[in-house]
Amino acid sequence: MNICGARSCGSSWICFVASCAFLVETLWAFGQSRDTEFTFLLPPGRIECFYQTTTKNGTMEVEYQVIGGAGMDVDFTIFSPQGHQLSSDFRRSDGIHTVEPTEDGDYRICFDNSFSRVSEKMVFFEVILEGHAGDAGGDDEWASMVEPESMLGYKLEDIKESVESVHVRLERSRQMQTVLRAFEARDRNLLEDNLWRVSFWSCLSLLVMLGVAVTQVYTVRSLFNDKRRVPT
Repeated sequence: MNICGARSCGSSWICFVASCAFLVETLWAFGQSRDTEFTFLLPPGRIECFYQTTTKNGTMEVEYQVIGGAGMDVDFTIFSPQGHQLSSDFRRSDGIHTVEPTEDGDYRICFDNSFSRVSEKMVFFEVILEGHAGDAGGDDEWASMVEPESMLGYKLEDIKESVESVHVRLERSRQMQTVLRAFEARDRNLLEDNLWRVSFWSCLSLLVMLGVAVTQVYTVRSLFNDKRRVPT
């Protein structure tokens, strides 16, 4: 299939625009399939595991945050496809772990809340895959789709590198915004929890102060209230 062949397009400018648009859509489709983000509730006394399929000689980055729940902490572990423990955290609120190079198979990502018997935790995590299948075949695919001589002086490789650079920066911006939203959710939950505690103890202190005031008034009045009869 030729995108910009002489028979496919009558105008070189239309060919150029169509090629760039198709390139952006293709790169965006590749980028969408490599990142995964998920937010879930981890019940007390439970362990939840998720599986991520990877290919050989790639990179997998896992970032997690506890955004709700008492203590704001969980245990975290990554297991290789063979069952070996690769990374772990003990009662942490957030963390970032990178596996490089990856192997063929399913990596197991586990969150442990078994140490808590009462409080559930809300956990956000994101898995970023880089250098996996689909990236390396881009050059050959474009070489078969587009005829270099039909670009009228434009270098397809330069255009591809520029669009890829823009796409990588946009993906990093999106990932940073996602992380910032998770931080915001965690801080909001923490503030709401602290507000409830402050309000509760403030009301309790106010009731204690009122009780002490009433007791003092009653005690002082009882000192001056002598009901004994005085003979005249």
